[in-house]
Formats: sequence, C-alpha cells, structure tokens
Amino acid sequence: MRSFEGTAEITDEGVKKHFRSFEPANALFELVWNGFDAGAKSIKVVTNFNELGGLESVEVLDDGDGIDVKNLKNSFEKFNESTKKDDDDKHGSHGKGRLAFHKLCASASWYTKRNGYNAKIVINSSAIRKYEGLYLEESEQHELLRYFESGTCVALDGFENNFLPEKNKLIDEFSREFGWYLAINADCKIEIDGSYVYIPSHEMHEAVVVIDEVDFRIKVIRWDEKPGSEKSYNYLVGGKNKIISKELSKANNKVSFYTSAYAISEWLLSYDKEALEMDPVNVNSRKIVRNLFRRMTEVQREIYKDYLRRYVDQEIVRFEENGYFPSYSGMDASYASWRKENTKTVVKNIYIADPQVFNRLASKPAQILIRLLDAILVSNENDALFDVLDGVLDLSNENVERLAKQLKLSTLENIISTIEILQRRQQAIHQIREIMDHRFSEVLETPDLQKIIENNTWLFGPQYVILGAEEDTFTAIAKNLRDEVKNIDVISNEDIDSGLTVEGVNRQVDLFLARKIPTFDSNGSPLYKCVIVEIKRPGISLNKKHLQQVDDYCEILAKHPSFCSSKMVFEVILIGRKISKDDYQIRQRMDSLKGKEEFGLVAHGGKIKCYVRDWYTIFDEFELTNSYLLKNLNSNLDDLSGEKTADIVADLQGKKKEIA
Repeated sequence: MRSFEGTAEITDEGVKKHFRSFEPANALFELVWNGFDAGAKSIKVVTNFNELGGLESVEVLDDGDGIDVKNLKNSFEKFNESTKKDDDDKHGSHGKGRLAFHKLCASASWYTKRNGYNAKIVINSSAIRKYEGLYLEESEQHELLRYFESGTCVALDGFENNFLPEKNKLIDEFSREFGWYLAINADCKIEIDGSYVYIPSHEMHEAVVVIDEVDFRIKVIRWDEKPGSEKSYNYLVGGKNKIISKELSKANNKVSFYTSAYAISEWLLSYDKEALEMDPVNVNSRKIVRNLFRRMTEVQREIYKDYLRRYVDQEIVRFEENGYFPSYSGMDASYASWRKENTKTVVKNIYIADPQVFNRLASKPAQILIRLLDAILVSNENDALFDVLDGVLDLSNENVERLAKQLKLSTLENIISTIEILQRRQQAIHQIREIMDHRFSEVLETPDLQKIIENNTWLFGPQYVILGAEEDTFTAIAKNLRDEVKNIDVISNEDIDSGLTVEGVNRQVDLFLARKIPTFDSNGSPLYKCVIVEIKRPGISLNKKHLQQVDDYCEILAKHPSFCSSKMVFEVILIGRKISKDDYQIRQRMDSLKGKEEFGLVAHGGKIKCYVRDWYTIFDEFELTNSYLLKNLNSNLDDLSGEKTADIVADLQGKKKEIA
C-alpha cells in the first residue's frame, strides 16, 4: 500500500475564518455540490444514530467520477479556486466546500474510486489544512461504494452535538438549495435516509425563439420561494443537460421573483465558449449568443409583468385585511366604496410601477403612505402628486403613461361621484319633504319608515352616514329602556300640531333607531359610539315634555349596568316635524350650548350627548351646506304629486321602483 499527504495553501485559522458565518447544515450542501461537480447523477445522504439518539456519523455517497488522487494539487491543495477556468457547470465552491465539514464534526474521510483504483483521504478539523491519503484494496473500500464503478463516499465522524435538523426539515432545506438544479437536470436526484429531495413549487414557462434562423427552446422556471443560495441565472444547455455557459439574469432583485432560465438547441451542442472568445471569425456566433441572452431576458420580463400583477393583487388584499386603507366612516356608502376602490387602484399602479415603494414596508409606514395618497387623490393636487411620483420613482414610459392616466381618471371620477351623491341626496330630501308634507298618513307601517331612515342616516349629519347593521342585543336593551320612560307614547292636545286631532296622530307611528358602532376618541383610542334616534310622528310638535322624556331616558341609560363601560359613549337624537312655537326650554337649552358649536345640542354630561332636531331644519341645513353646488347643478326636481307613494318609499329604501 502506498500513502500520500499534502497541505492546502491556506492556514488553519484562515480556513475557519472563512466559514465563520457558515451554518452547520451547509457543510452537507457543499459535499453534495462536490458530488454533482464530479458528474454524479445520484447522491445519497445517510445519517447514523447511536442507541441514545445521538448523531454518530453521516455518509454522503455519489456516483460521480471520483477524486483524481494523482492530481490533488489541483483539488485538495487548492482553496477557493476552480480546477478548470470558466467551467460554468460547476456550482462554484472552487475547492473550499470540502473543508466546511469542521462546522459539523471532528473528521472527514473521503473514500473514492476512479479509473480502477481505490483510495481514502482523511482530514481532521484540528489540523484542517493538512490531509493524509492511502490507496486501498477493493476489499478495504467503503461498503456503500464497493459496487460502484466510480464515485465518492464522504464519511463524517466525531459529532459532539447534533447540529443537523430533523429529517423532514433537512429535506426542506435541501429542496430550497438544490431544487433549481434538480429541475434543470431531471436525471439527477438526492436521497436523504430513503426519502428523495423534492423540487419546490414553481411555474414552468416555455417559449421558442428564432435567432438568425436557429431555433432555441427557452424554459423558465419561476420559483414560489428563493431556491437556496443560487441567484437567478440564464443558462445555455448542451448535451446531456450540461450547463455550458451562464450569466446572471436581470430578474435578480425583483420583488419575490426567482427564476432559473435555460436555452436548449442542437446549435449549442457544438458551442465552445473559449473558442468563440478567442477566434474573431466567430463574430456571428457571439452575436447569436448575445441575442439569445437578450431574448431570454425579454421572456422573463413578460413573465414578471404577469406575476407582479398577481402578486400586487394579493398584497392589496393583505393591505385591506390588515386595515391599511381608511375606514371612511361618516361617508356615504357609495362614495366610500368608490373612494376605496380608487385608492386601491392607484396604490396598485404605484406598486406595479415601482415595487420598491411598498415592498417590505412595515405596517405603520404603509398605513401612513396609503392614507396620505387617499387624501391627496380627492384634493386638487393630483398633478402635483404625479410630479412627485415621476420625479422619485423609477418609472418606465409605459408606467408613467399608466399612472398619469389613472390620476386624471381619479380626478374626473371623484367629481362625477360627488355630483351623483349630491344629486341622490337632493332627490331624497325632495321625496322625504313630500312625505312629511303630504303622504305621512299613507305611510303607517313602522318597518317601511324604519328602512327609509336606515338608508338615509346622512340626514342627521356626516358623522352618521354609516351606522352599520342592527346589533340585536344593544338594540333590544335600548328599546326596552326607552319603553320605561313614563308616558313616552301618550299624546295630549298640547303635543299635536294645529289642525290635527289626537285620534289622527295616533294612527301614525314613532320611529326608533339604535346602533352600536366601533370608533375612536380624540386620542385615537378605540371605543363604542352608541347612537339612539327617536323620531316623533310628524303630527307632533316637540316641546318641553319631550325634552324631559329625553332627559329621563338618558338617566336610565346612565344607570343601566350593560352601559356602564368607560369604553361606551352615547348620542341621543330627538327628531320631530317641528319644535312647538310655544316651547321655551328646548330653544333655551340650544342657546346655552351654542358655544359647543354642535347644532341642536341640548345636553352634554359625562359620556352622553343629546340633540333635538326638526325635519325642516334638517332639510334647510342640507340645502345651505350645499347651496353653491346645488345652484350650479341647477337640477330639475320632478313634481311628485303624480308619483305613487309606494314608489317614493321604495326609492328612498334603495329598492327598484315597480314597473307600472
């Protein structure tokens, strides 16, 4: 037997310094890459544990060409150098990967078979730059390698700790590291303790391009997750799926976009990269290769556009679920819906135009940015916003045009939406005034009137635009407490409007609306706002008796145990057709609280506010607030005298009118 030895051209400390941030499991990756670099098609990783469950040894077996023991100066004695210049089929460990084992264990033994000889090379982590070798008889060869024609088995021994993850996790890590390679080389496989490493989830895209009458089949794999340490490359593939050339893809640094692209063609079977670079006669061939890489980039660019649209759609859904968009509370439902969709569209277009704006943006900055955009989009500053974005973002001409178009469309749609909402509200005021003046005796069913009020809560003020769905428990308790107010449903002659009778007024109904909605106080703390609306039948003129009833009701609310939470505030609104001309107390209360600058406020104590409103003041308030726009719109309101009451009610409830 003949022994041999040698020393790597680096110090022990230099080796260990190089691997200082290296994860222990990566040492196995490097050994597997070395196997593939040696032409292996099948690699097995076998872990052996002792009776106490401790890791005893690990063996990495490959069926590659084996180690050229007669030329160790170009392998074991080199560090961070390749044995062949410009060999793009190598992973890139360049002679250093074999020494990563010291992150796992005390020693590594390379059993190898090549060209009819058997050998063993041993390195200890205590003297890692030095190796010792020995030629073996066939019978002395490692049992896993004994029946191979060629190959290598690396045996790792001397584990003080089990640094390796459990089997399934280890397979997952191998999948991320080697998935791209296994996908490109379908005849290669890795087995870990009897289970094969899977190719990670991906999309496969194929295209055929013709360059100077040469056909190339381009395959692009888009990975759902980054495939280990390998960057995105464009590969040229020769015979036996051998990588003969590669260059970094321009898909690198895209948002969560990872690809492996390779071109296949019979033309590439005779491709020689070094010859093309050295021989000026091959100008046309070099041109074909340059154009091929360019076309591969174009194919990936189209894939990225489609992927980015889908990715951003998912991000917009995530933004919405996480509350990044404003709540639009206090706005008309249809306007709020349009505004939200408009802001989502602009955010989406900005995200697509320059993904770095929102990508990996933390929650709070994302919310601030989106809400600022939302506010600007309904201002008169769209042109200024475009100038800012165009000056800061990295926009292509296509994205500049798309964003400019969207911002102009946003301005136009905002104007149209505002006009439509205003016109609908003007029409609703017109219809409710008709009912209050002439039709109330025909609309006696409480559910009908209730739905009219619920569909038009903006009448009470912008803060009541969206009161939400009925909450059974709160509504039921609030209604029962209302019924405890003494004589709240008793009507006397002093209450009714002139020209009406108690009997006639009793055929009408009072309305009651109670809602509990989540909101925020002035400091941004969450709380519940409980809104209770008592609408007296239109035949009644509001007076001090009704004001006293509101006071009594508020006192009952304040004492009820269900409503004692410090996180609940109440707004009680009393609405009637008009305030009695003989009343003094309601007007006196309003005058005394004018300083609060809340119209109709008659009581403010603790966490309860009370308001008294009349329908005609509500109508006039709307017209005065919107007088400029209404005057310029100059809408022609239809004469409703010929309209069916049922049709007016249906329209106010948001239903379609019956077809006559």
